Amino acid sequence: MGLAAGTKLGPYEIQSALGAGGMGEVYRARDTRLERTVAIKILPEHLSSNSVLRARFEREARAVSSVNHPHICHLYDIGSQDGTAYLVMEYLEGETLADRLRNGALPLKQSLEFAIHITEALATAHHGGILHRDLKPGNVMLTPVGAKLLDFGLAKAAPALGTSAEVAGGMTPSTPTMTIADLSSPSNGLTQRGTLVGTFQYMAPEVLQGAEADARSDIFSLGCVLYEMVTGRRAFEGKSQLSVLTGILEKDPDPVSRVQKTSPPALDHVVKTCLEKNPEERFQTAHDVKVLLKWIAAGGSQAGITPSPQSNSRLGWVVAGAAVLVLVLVAAYFTIATHSSPVVRSFIESPPGTSYVTLSPSSGPPAISPDGTRLAFTARDDKGKTMLYLRPLSSLTAQPLVGTADSSYPFWSPDGHEIGFFAGGKLKKIEASGGPPQSLCDAAIGRGGAWSKASVIVFAPGTSDPLLRVAAAGGAAEPATKLDVSRGENSHRWPYFLPDGQHFLFWARSSHGVQEHTVYVGSLGSLQAKPLMKSELMALYVPDYLLFLRDQTLMAQPFNTRSLETAGVAKPLAEHVAINPTTNRPVFSASDNGTLVYQAGNAQGGGTCFGLHAMASRRVRSLISMLISTRQFLPMGRDSRQR
Repeated sequence: MGLAAGTKLGPYEIQSALGAGGMGEVYRARDTRLERTVAIKILPEHLSSNSVLRARFEREARAVSSVNHPHICHLYDIGSQDGTAYLVMEYLEGETLADRLRNGALPLKQSLEFAIHITEALATAHHGGILHRDLKPGNVMLTPVGAKLLDFGLAKAAPALGTSAEVAGGMTPSTPTMTIADLSSPSNGLTQRGTLVGTFQYMAPEVLQGAEADARSDIFSLGCVLYEMVTGRRAFEGKSQLSVLTGILEKDPDPVSRVQKTSPPALDHVVKTCLEKNPEERFQTAHDVKVLLKWIAAGGSQAGITPSPQSNSRLGWVVAGAAVLVLVLVAAYFTIATHSSPVVRSFIESPPGTSYVTLSPSSGPPAISPDGTRLAFTARDDKGKTMLYLRPLSSLTAQPLVGTADSSYPFWSPDGHEIGFFAGGKLKKIEASGGPPQSLCDAAIGRGGAWSKASVIVFAPGTSDPLLRVAAAGGAAEPATKLDVSRGENSHRWPYFLPDGQHFLFWARSSHGVQEHTVYVGSLGSLQAKPLMKSELMALYVPDYLLFLRDQTLMAQPFNTRSLETAGVAKPLAEHVAINPTTNRPVFSASDNGTLVYQAGNAQGGGTCFGLHAMASRRVRSLISMLISTRQFLPMGRDSRQR
């Protein structure tokens, strides 16, 4: 329908048309009560005339109106007059990102600024349980105060990751929306199950294939928008709709830095991870994307530059899986048995022709052996092959473990004779001395394992599952924990056994928000677990202490293994500990004797180095005291291999 100037919808007086699309018409109007300019969207007839759809639309519109963020176009009101349903929104001065992109790519600095605004808006909406479902340049308005995300008007309440929910649609004020309906699938909802609603050039592969959307579907669309801002061309192009759809499902776009030569390599990783075909391999939250983009915008993009293996630089950089030149260790002399030994810093280079891998979706932190003398880690060679390496701390060289291609998340057996890891959709183990690896059971996308003295391995088989247990010799896997849906739990991961070999720590992710993520104590004899502490990230145990992160500071909290309770006050142990931005796994590991290895970094994904802490007393209590009271750190620059 077309509304003439002067037409009134309730207290709103139409002034002029702004645009039209497949999901409605948009007008500039005046709010006669508050004397302000607003934008009004007239809903299409199929929404206005169906009472069931209208009722659901109104419920969801109320939910969206509660999302308040400076980079989200605010929804003020909903109404109906003479059978016409309408939305009342904030009126924005400016141009859409789609209009701006007709002039070509945006400058990198501006692209990052707008991308940060969009991800902040998405993170806020997702945290409030709202999906966008139609993120594209036409739904981003560039205003004098930055980018504003439009059209949450028909967004859908977001399902928890790993749970089932109905697909829902978005709206666009200026671009027709493609709708592909499976009419054989009845539904009383706003959209049908099996229905795709959105602009297909920016749709996630799983949505095109009929799967149900979650926050990661919006993240795929975000990757498409970011790619287009920086390069000036769409991530997926073709001569027909079919060729575009095929590209989204089967092909990867050229790297951003190949199209836009001035783009930093770190941005390649961000875009590539957003555009992963498998949603499990994407960034899991918009917050993670935002943190990395802020880091790049602040100059951290230089961390994505891979140094030459022949470089003489003593300090390499690690970001988002890029190559690293050196491993930095902070260690006391292992042979001096005195509490007053100074903590010194030294360097260990990665094996020749390789770079450390810690911050990609399918990687993990290095794992220190139970006795604190050996380090197992993943590294990538110059041909792109990733495998496990083992380095004794008393040696100058690291040895590859043959048969461990594409491995991730190594962990040790209690006696230090074997190493568990994930590769090829399996949980595997290998002798630390070498030999063929053994497959133990299926594990599609491993997210951490722990090996008990009782010869049982507890592990996370995927990103949206409870923990499983399997005999260390292999066999059928059985449940080890149970997701508590009342708490919004959608993933259990990062198990770590306590000294008795029966109880284990693990971390539970909650769809209710980061404030509800929880560290539990589980038991091999029960699927029930004891909540231990609220924590945005996982925790592990060293004698008498839990180690966990608080604002990127590694904290040590006294812990009683008999009562399974914390006590006393947490003390800071190390600052600027890096966090894998995709899995939210902090990059640190500890041995039974208190030796600690961690990667330093100023932001999520912005790691610069590893630091290995140890002390002659072999007790983390002494180390905490030493670090807090004496702060005995020698200047960096000498390589302990010379000692």
